[in-house]
Amino acid sequence: MIVDSLDNLEFYKNIHEDIYLGLRFIKGLGADVEPGTYTVSPTAKAIVMEYGTSYENDFGYETHRHVIDVQYCIVNTELIRWAHVDTLTPYIPYDEEKDRRFYNNDSGNFTPVLTGNGIFAVFYPSDGHAPQLCLNEPEQIKKVVIKIKC
Repeated sequence: MIVDSLDNLEFYKNIHEDIYLGLRFIKGLGADVEPGTYTVSPTAKAIVMEYGTSYENDFGYETHRHVIDVQYCIVNTELIRWAHVDTLTPYIPYDEEKDRRFYNNDSGNFTPVLTGNGIFAVFYPSDGHAPQLCLNEPEQIKKVVIKIKC
């Protein structure tokens, strides 16, 4: 997992091309961007969505085997819980078509990550992440997830 500021965008130029392109895409977004799917590169797409955050989500943690997620909250903020996949308990089989698996966190140990206000997060296949959470009170957010094939 990476948590960093969009101000450090140029650092990623020589680290990972699609992460860099995704961050450039994010930095160019305004609050008026329409929800939908956008092409970032031949191996990366951006999904812009709107929803309400809450104190708990309905599905727990998720992981992906074949994509890296770059997540950023465009409007307001979103709390995402992070835990290494080895500390989580799967409760449904891996869905190959949707490239995701859902988990419970029986230990309750996690690292909170607050995205928005210039802060983004990158989640790799070993990173369990539980999005859709609020920091203080539930609120409507607009968020972008860059899906990068790996």
